[in-house]
Amino acid sequence: MQIFATFEYSTYLELAISELEKKEIRRENIFIVPLDNRTEDRKMFDSLHRADGVSLIDLGMALATAFSVVGASIGFKLEWGPIYWGIISAIIGFILGFLIKLFIFKVIKKKKRLLRGKHGEIIIIVDCDGRQVEMVEQILWNNLALGVSKVIKEKK
Repeated sequence: MQIFATFEYSTYLELAISELEKKEIRRENIFIVPLDNRTEDRKMFDSLHRADGVSLIDLGMALATAFSVVGASIGFKLEWGPIYWGIISAIIGFILGFLIKLFIFKVIKKKKRLLRGKHGEIIIIVDCDGRQVEMVEQILWNNLALGVSKVIKEKK
């Protein structure tokens, strides 16, 4: 039987491995695979087929609405009238909101990601017999595994 578990790279990973070795799981039966970190930056603009849930235009739309109301109100006293000034101020509000969101995601969120030091996860595969499954699962969960799954190997 094989047990798969994912961990963030931490001391708990080392503790889990040493505890498994103490419980008579041989080193040859523990396989550890580190996942690679993403090398290129995430794309800022979504396509039709891929979206990451981050919106750059939501603040722009809100500011466009607010600016257009104020611009139309002031436009009654100006030469071009409320419609033109409402449209002009909506465009200014949208561009301002878009640039604010772009700055937040490009500068502020990038710094937070770099400071946090997000590392890739580690996958551990433990090959054991049926009697040891519960014990191995419990060791992995106790050492803060992100997820654990077991696969039954077919007999040939």
